[in-house]
Amino acid sequence: MAKKLLIGWFALLFLVLPLAKAQDVQYSQFYAAPLYLNPALTGASELTRVGVNYRNQWPGLDHSFNSYSAYIDHYIFDYNSGIGLIFNGNQETMANLSTNEIGLSYSYRLRLSDKFFFRVGGQVSYMQRDAFFSDLVFGSMIDIVNGTVGGITDELNGIPLDSRYSFVDYAVGGMFYNDKFWLGASAHHLTEPNISFVDDQTSVLPMKVSLQGGYKIDLAPGSRDYFTNNYKERSVSFAFNYKQQEPFSQLDVGAQLFLQPLVLGVWYRGLPTKNNLPNNEAFIGLVGVALESGLDIGYSYDVTTSKLGQKNSGGAHEISIRYTFLWGDPRSRSQRSRIIPCFRY
Repeated sequence: MAKKLLIGWFALLFLVLPLAKAQDVQYSQFYAAPLYLNPALTGASELTRVGVNYRNQWPGLDHSFNSYSAYIDHYIFDYNSGIGLIFNGNQETMANLSTNEIGLSYSYRLRLSDKFFFRVGGQVSYMQRDAFFSDLVFGSMIDIVNGTVGGITDELNGIPLDSRYSFVDYAVGGMFYNDKFWLGASAHHLTEPNISFVDDQTSVLPMKVSLQGGYKIDLAPGSRDYFTNNYKERSVSFAFNYKQQEPFSQLDVGAQLFLQPLVLGVWYRGLPTKNNLPNNEAFIGLVGVALESGLDIGYSYDVTTSKLGQKNSGGAHEISIRYTFLWGDPRSRSQRSRIIPCFRY
């Protein structure tokens, strides 16, 4: 009962108070969710790409947080442009609070020299938040004599039990790269929209700014592939992803080893922050396969290192699947000189 009472109050604070600050979902395999990470990555494979991502965060708690993303993008060679469509969603099970998004993205590739390129992109999205408050428990609903829980409480006056709010959102990004390194930046929620369910209240969705970068080192090639007669890729990549969304900042740093078709990775998430906010969050392990057919599958697990604790939270599970293929005349395309050497997951 005490746990439900506490969750009820926190849910109310998160949903309707002016000082509440919503935060975006984070994926450990953020390069496997390219359109979600940076609109400039739309069409970055210079092929046609379809992918899905799923994350189950803190399954050890009574009420976990589930997130999913699906996308498709395509590169138009005649116009040096990428176009994409993305669907995002997440759900918190206690208040049935969910956020759903559908967005259109576009990017343009500039050739700066024989080896250097710059991509710039933008995204416009329609977002909808839904919540169902009838399952929340507040102190005024509890009969302290017999311990029973009553009906509707005064805390929810003026708030519909089944609430819905919609708005339009915008994002921009850019990325500079060659065949060995990449450095990009993106900004989401440019207009910092109001997401409060209460008409006369304001709860701003803060702008999220992120900086991504990394370097790829090619190792001695492996054996020849039996079907394609090409040497199998061997490489190691080091990368980072820094995010700032008021009042929090976070840094993910890690490395991935690619021994085609096997991918192994390790990450650390955490960064000292202002106001002494704790931000020592997780170690992340990843295993994946990248097949010659264009199918990539990745699984990662977050080991919680914050005060929440691994035993209490149960960590986080994440799965990514994507399929990349060539659509069009292959004779008019020279792929290898243009593709960003980003992490696979």
